[in-house]
Amino acid sequence: MNRNTSDVCEVYYVNEKHVAKARKALSPEREILAVAETFRNLGDPTRVKILQALTVEELCVCDLAKLLGVSESATSHQLRVLRSQKLVRFRREGKMAYYSLDDEHIDSLMREVLRHVREGVA
Repeated sequence: MNRNTSDVCEVYYVNEKHVAKARKALSPEREILAVAETFRNLGDPTRVKILQALTVEELCVCDLAKLLGVSESATSHQLRVLRSQKLVRFRREGKMAYYSLDDEHIDSLMREVLRHVREGVA
């Protein structure tokens, strides 16, 4: 396997001060794993669509299924995954189940990721 040497150091030198500073900034392992799991769950286009729709307003399962063009069962499955990661929450109103983003952090995360993507495309 040929290695592209233009993107690696040509000499091996470790700046111990920089490594120590970066190591100190690392979150605890449990937080790292939780972040990785959150991004893994955001890696599904259907779930991204759900979250993006919920940045606009609270929607019921039927609304989301119609928006996505999939069954209510498939929508509910995706919502369960998002709920398990505390990305969305639901409330019952009679026989209806309404979903919204769990908190303002999820809204900020979605907006920042979209801004990053749009700036990278432009």
